[in-house]
Amino acid sequence: MANLFQDVLFDELKTRALVEQYGSPLLLLDCEKLADQYRQLSTALPGVGLYYAVKAFPHSAIVNTLNQLGARFDIASTGEINLLRKQKVNPRNTIHTHPIKKDKDIKDALRFGCSTFVVDNHAEISKFRKYAHRVGLLLRVAFRSPDCAVDLSRKFGCSPEEVPSLLKAANELGLHVKGLSFHVGSQSTSPGTHVAAIEACSRLIEEYEVPIRILDIGGGFPVDYDHGNDIDIYTFCAPIRAALAKLPEHVEVIAEPGRFLIAPAAASITTVAGKAMRGDQPWYYLDDGVYGMFSGRIYDHARYPLHVFRTGPTRPSALVGPTCDSIDVIEEALELPELEVGDLVVGRMMGAYTAATASTFNSLPIPRIVVFGEPAPR
Repeated sequence: MANLFQDVLFDELKTRALVEQYGSPLLLLDCEKLADQYRQLSTALPGVGLYYAVKAFPHSAIVNTLNQLGARFDIASTGEINLLRKQKVNPRNTIHTHPIKKDKDIKDALRFGCSTFVVDNHAEISKFRKYAHRVGLLLRVAFRSPDCAVDLSRKFGCSPEEVPSLLKAANELGLHVKGLSFHVGSQSTSPGTHVAAIEACSRLIEEYEVPIRILDIGGGFPVDYDHGNDIDIYTFCAPIRAALAKLPEHVEVIAEPGRFLIAPAAASITTVAGKAMRGDQPWYYLDDGVYGMFSGRIYDHARYPLHVFRTGPTRPSALVGPTCDSIDVIEEALELPELEVGDLVVGRMMGAYTAATASTFNSLPIPRIVVFGEPAPR
């Protein structure tokens, strides 16, 4: 399979041709790479239902590509539901994973046809009383992880000790708890917390008197932001596979991958719009920054692999964005050769939480997204 990043992004002539055709800045989306990531994770977690976390990059080409591969979808808002509806996604292949919802959110999801919802507290469970015969619940359990970039169990999830009382409360309201869920955190560098969480949930499932048939192991599967290389996800998931093999046979396992699927499938092209010396350091002003596709630098704690086409002696340099805000700094001490106005800067691993969190601050437009390799709609 031709690799977009190898064929285009390391070839200056081809990269400049894209800029001449579409302008700058750009975000390139490679649907063939997305499909490859999906197949890798499917192989690494055989038998696990993969629900793409739409929040990571909500885009029609991504949904279409994954839908044709048989993927399912993790949704968290009415906006994401509307995107799936336009792509004719079967609502039975969705779960609503936001633990806190307004009544309108529940109604919108039910109208779409999604009937599985995540909860993590008594107040949230009570919201489903009037929908008791239409919904199934997943109870989210918190497992704190020191090995992830973003700790998602700080804001959401009940403690394992709270599980019995929450299950009892749901039962008393006539609600069906289909299973347990957890999310160890985003960009987890070790499978250890996944394993510990699976083992803890297995104990809870065995103790609960009403059979629980689903375990949602969340996301957190990592990518290589340091070098932009593919992660050996099969090896990473080996301890997870071993832990899942010990679950009771009746338990169906699902997951919510986002970053692993989409991060390696997108790259940015930006142009040096200006340069200046600040003290003894060169500062290069790009036509995109942290208010645009580099927003993950702020919100996601990500440092993207960056590439320029010039060679020569390097020195610590700053790459900054086009807005008037001083926080708009992409990198402040990156080793770079001297750049000139008009030079191109390529960013890789740019798919996750970049376009999803980009804004139009300073009334600057969000960079254009150019799609490669999308399969024809069925």
